[in-house]
Amino acid sequence: MDRAHSAALQLQQLPPTSSADPGSQGSFSYKENLIGALLAIFGHLVVSIALNLQKYCHIRLAGTKDPRAYFKTKTWWLGLFLLLLGELGVFASYAFAPLSLIVPLSAVSVIASAIIGIIFIKEKWKPKDFLRRYVLSFVGCGLAIVGTYLLVTFAPNSHEKMTGENITKHLVSWPFLLYMLVEIILFCLLLYFYKEKNVNNIVVILLLVALLGSMTVVTVKAVAGMLILSIQGNLQLDYPIFYVMFVCMVATAIYQAAFLSQASQMYDSSLIASVGYILSTTIAITAGAVFYLDFVGEDALHICMFALGCLIAFLGVFLITRNRKKAIPFEPYISMDAMPGMQNMHDKGMVVQPDLKASFSYGALENNDSISEIYAPATLPVMQEEHSSRSAPGVPYRVLEHTKKE
Repeated sequence: MDRAHSAALQLQQLPPTSSADPGSQGSFSYKENLIGALLAIFGHLVVSIALNLQKYCHIRLAGTKDPRAYFKTKTWWLGLFLLLLGELGVFASYAFAPLSLIVPLSAVSVIASAIIGIIFIKEKWKPKDFLRRYVLSFVGCGLAIVGTYLLVTFAPNSHEKMTGENITKHLVSWPFLLYMLVEIILFCLLLYFYKEKNVNNIVVILLLVALLGSMTVVTVKAVAGMLILSIQGNLQLDYPIFYVMFVCMVATAIYQAAFLSQASQMYDSSLIASVGYILSTTIAITAGAVFYLDFVGEDALHICMFALGCLIAFLGVFLITRNRKKAIPFEPYISMDAMPGMQNMHDKGMVVQPDLKASFSYGALENNDSISEIYAPATLPVMQEEHSSRSAPGVPYRVLEHTKKE
């Protein structure tokens, strides 16, 4: 009788336990995804504010006679503190949510920068001109917000603990090894064309950045996950894989920054932001799907809606960056206020060199005597002097003065 009673009790206890485990695991994964997404959004938002604060500090010092260096101002230090806080939030987000969810959320920084730029713009405008000029930014922000919402809603919900055993198992799996082989071959080919053939196309450079960035985010997730587990009491720092991932994270981040710096010297920052975001996000999601198996067990509807959210976010970022003012790619003269140690004299009402109302000039000043003389290049008469072999070497040509009468 006692045995039958105990068996009945065991049968009564088994179903709740077995049925509760999947539900509790699913709710736990959903909570972790939400925490990771909120940390990523907070981090990117704070990073955008920090960078704009530091930029504001540099601009304010350049337009005044303040002899202080930028690192002696409170605004710059506040920006640095916020920058570190934001990067810490983004770093921690990788430990809670899948890689495929965290990477596309970098669009938040683009949205925030666009909004901050519109709010703090210093130009005088009329409401109609303002709407017509910034309609692309408004549409882009709306699309990016919709895309971000779809990403968070339909992101992969599976997330495993970043233990040393799990990371090692994924690292030696044949899908990731095949992916690494393809990525290394593609990276070497792009590097060969970039270095040896001087192919300086923006897609080539940003593909190099994206390939390095995919490895950066894979290692960041591993390092962040193992650190969070160690803080919670499950020590993971005694696994060699932690230090391997840490070294790869630092190395890929350094080379990624080097290629980005080279791209910024040749192309406009808005073009780099849009193309770089699209390429980096696509390749990073692919790396996360191969290494961490983010989309295993997801149905086709969730995958399609997630892909749609990525496409909408891509389009939004493209429209936001397309509306930014593009810098003049070539200046035919050396700008005086761009020289080291010179203050920005345009802000004080002093004109260093008047702009010629033409598409191309050699820095000539405007001439009010005749418009034709402005746009027509001056012809200087050249007189050649004969030099014998005995004479000392001199200048073979002598340029005479060219006056208006001539």
